[in-house]
Amino acid sequence: MLAPVSVRVGFHVRPQHAAYSAMRQAWAAADSAGVDTIWTWDHFFPLHGDPDGKHFECWTLLAAMAEVTERAEIGALVTCNSYRNPHLLADMARTVDHISGGRLIFSIGAGWFERDYEEFGYEFGTPGSRLRAMEANIPIFKERMASGNPPPQRAVPLLIPGRGRKMSLRIVAEHADMWHSFGTPEEWGELNELLTEWCTKVGRDPAEIERMITPLTPEQQELLDDYADAGANHIIFGDSGPSYDLGLARELVAWRDARS
Repeated sequence: MLAPVSVRVGFHVRPQHAAYSAMRQAWAAADSAGVDTIWTWDHFFPLHGDPDGKHFECWTLLAAMAEVTERAEIGALVTCNSYRNPHLLADMARTVDHISGGRLIFSIGAGWFERDYEEFGYEFGTPGSRLRAMEANIPIFKERMASGNPPPQRAVPLLIPGRGRKMSLRIVAEHADMWHSFGTPEEWGELNELLTEWCTKVGRDPAEIERMITPLTPEQQELLDDYADAGANHIIFGDSGPSYDLGLARELVAWRDARS
């Protein structure tokens, strides 16, 4: 009988409808609970509930998260390429990496939430134009981050999300250390297999890419073993304010430890 695949777990503290104090408390509690990773997101308005509810900016929160936590890796699911100059973003990431003591995961995505673009004055473009802009900026991020003084404390992992079969997964295969997506175990598993195929096409070892999933419904959250069997080696639960259910984080940690 094959041994269970080693899986990491994370907690997504979604920065909507909550006071900063509640998020700070959730970060510290998740870190103490033993999760491997803690996350925020990069939007300017809530995605669920009251569209004009409380909300905070991503990278400012990441700097604070870096100070509040001690052991978990931290990052955004995911940073939007469109919102910041790539040189500036890379230097922000290098700085947060140092604040965290080398625990940052650097993420980049093409963007999709039109309200963010409209209200903050960014050109929305098309899915294709946003993906091409993101891909063009990836070498800039890497070069700028490496050229800073002092350099990052480690080779900062690059997380890229994606579901697009022709372009997104190809970019992931070529550049990413970590990949994130959504779906049922069957849907996610099919995308995971396609990513492996893209790795073969571009000459990349598929084992170099950590495969991540966020189960979005209570029903999906009951299928952790199915996701792991489909190839997921990093599973993330999330919650929104005004308070955060840390029982979700503890449930994930207990499941992870039972598999080891």
